[in-house]
Amino acid sequence: MPAALPPNALNDPISLMYFAYRAFTGKPDELLAERGLARVHHRILHFVGKNPGLSVNALLRILDVSKQAVNAPLRHLQEQGLIVATLARHDRRVKELRLTESGQVLLQQLSENQLRMMAAVTHELGEADMAAWWRVTTQFARFAVGNN
Repeated sequence: MPAALPPNALNDPISLMYFAYRAFTGKPDELLAERGLARVHHRILHFVGKNPGLSVNALLRILDVSKQAVNAPLRHLQEQGLIVATLARHDRRVKELRLTESGQVLLQQLSENQLRMMAAVTHELGEADMAAWWRVTTQFARFAVGNN
């Protein structure tokens, strides 16, 4: 059972971001935990799923982490048969990552609740508010990629 929001939490934008993120990641985190996986695994699955053939180095840049930080989670996903790494045709030193069919199924399961939540919020608030939210989150994302 989720804890109640503390007093004045809805008046504090940092708290709101925290609670929104917690709501958005809660169900996927539960599904991941059932498989012995964590949020880092979800991030890898997400970006590999969105970019089939993504190189390991490109993944490191997207996640802004070191090779050591992604090595164990990536190996774990491969051991579970969720991701495959193949040598690139253009350069055999480059490993390209792709989701397996099982990886695609898991990513879909992880995304379903999040997409339903987004659809419900869009329905409740309307397209104009969601367009504004899109602009706001796009601006925040720019800080993550060094374009501030």
